[in-house]
Amino acid sequence: MMDAQTPVRTGGQVLVDALRIQGVDTAFCVPGESFLAVLDALHQVRDALRLVVCRQEGGAGFMAEAHGKLTGRPGICFVTRGPGATNASIAVHTASQDSTPMILFIGQVARDCMGREAWQEVDFTHMFGDMAKWVAQIDDPRRIPEMISRAFHVAMSGRPGPVVLALPEDMLAESVQVADAGPCRVTPAAPDRAAMHELRDHLLAAQRPLVVLGGGGWTVEGSEAMGRFAAAFGLPVAAAFRRQDLLDNRHDSYVGEAGLGMNPKLAERIAKADLILSVGARLGETSTNGYTLLEVPSPRQRLLHVHPDPEELGRVYRADLPITAELNAFALAAAALEAPTEAQRGVWQAWTQAARQDYLEALTPEPMAGGVNLGEIVRHVDTVLPADAIVSNGAGNYTLWVQRFRQYTGIRTQLTPTSGTMGYGLPAAIAAKLHRPDRPAVCFAGDGCFMMNGQELATALQYDLDPIVIVVNNGMYGSIRMHQEKHYPGNVHGTALRNPDFVALAQAYGAHAERVERTEDFAAAFERARQAGRAALIELRVDPEALSPRLTVSALRKQAGMA
Repeated sequence: MMDAQTPVRTGGQVLVDALRIQGVDTAFCVPGESFLAVLDALHQVRDALRLVVCRQEGGAGFMAEAHGKLTGRPGICFVTRGPGATNASIAVHTASQDSTPMILFIGQVARDCMGREAWQEVDFTHMFGDMAKWVAQIDDPRRIPEMISRAFHVAMSGRPGPVVLALPEDMLAESVQVADAGPCRVTPAAPDRAAMHELRDHLLAAQRPLVVLGGGGWTVEGSEAMGRFAAAFGLPVAAAFRRQDLLDNRHDSYVGEAGLGMNPKLAERIAKADLILSVGARLGETSTNGYTLLEVPSPRQRLLHVHPDPEELGRVYRADLPITAELNAFALAAAALEAPTEAQRGVWQAWTQAARQDYLEALTPEPMAGGVNLGEIVRHVDTVLPADAIVSNGAGNYTLWVQRFRQYTGIRTQLTPTSGTMGYGLPAAIAAKLHRPDRPAVCFAGDGCFMMNGQELATALQYDLDPIVIVVNNGMYGSIRMHQEKHYPGNVHGTALRNPDFVALAQAYGAHAERVERTEDFAAAFERARQAGRAALIELRVDPEALSPRLTVSALRKQAGMA
């Protein structure tokens, strides 16, 4: 309620106060003259709300998205109009596909200039309309508290996702008297009790059940509850693409990732299952081998589909039992179900144990061309890092080694984009160190992937952060080269990279840096990086012959009948 004591504030001050009320303590940006009033308001609260200045809006947006993943609260990013917004759009797309709460604020042209193609003007409702959960423009500073409250509710409710708010620069400078809104409260949707009993009945009628975990918004409590449920029922649990931290990979029920580079034995097991319990996973293209493991729209397997967004249920697959529920609420309800008897669980005990054994066997690296065996290096990193370490990566074939040989120890130990975007790993590692400076953060990046946001090393050094970046340098865009060799063997074009000296580049930023060309030299180099006390980079020189843990250039050309 507004009274005589309500202060007169600029729109920028009202906005920053609204963010503080919502608990925001960190925001990411690349500054722009279009939101100078916000920067001034942030200056006034600089000891309470940290502003992280980045080198490019894509990097700033990725940091905000990663912050949203880590905290479960919207990551906040400020960018300017036009070029700034288009650069940041990659992070909005990632937040959308990854179900991550995020709010992107865009400085906009003044209200009296709109519709005239003013300098850097863009219609953001059209630009982001199909990408974000809600896109709006705040034209009246008196409505800032209302719209910020709504933005937080939308970003965190149902299936979490991004919100985009445009801020006309003159609106931010206008002085108004307006009351603040309180912090948002999101009510989780609980699963129907009758549906939970039906779910249990379906499970007990199955011979070869399989659980697939996915989606965003999970908490430690939800992850641990799913672990208790899986143990009580003796169920095999697979992670959807790049959701490997939803269940501790050391859990006896964990059987691997259903994603790109999927273990063929796991793919076969999904196809042969007679029941799929999908909790949070949309069962998209990457987790179903291009929609082939489950038939569209009616899978051969009995499908029990749990998702927080009712519009997602039935969107692609018709479920035998659809359940609309917040994922952690479902997990707690599942953990509370009456456990089956030994005899009932024994029906699929061998099925679960065999799936687990398939996963464990795949953790052993095979020989690899060249002096560096990436599988052995990932396994070493996995062995020496503490359980709470956070590992990030972007996109590219190098990630197949990380996904296969890294064992994630629980929720929020993995920062990876399900959208498959390059350039994500380093900004995500920076966000991890800002949020939890006490936890190690290691980023794996391909040479092409690193070059897309490698300039954010400057951000890491500016804020005295110490992530470790492992650059897998094979001199090419590896995933595209793999597809090129599959479909046009021998016709290499447009995929080769002439790279800079990564060690010298990192040292120019002030980072510790080394190059490793033999597997046996990595352990000592990694330890030196861990002890460096600042951001560090290790360049791995990897033979381009190795396209993935299971594919080589020579093998693909041989399949094509080439000498």
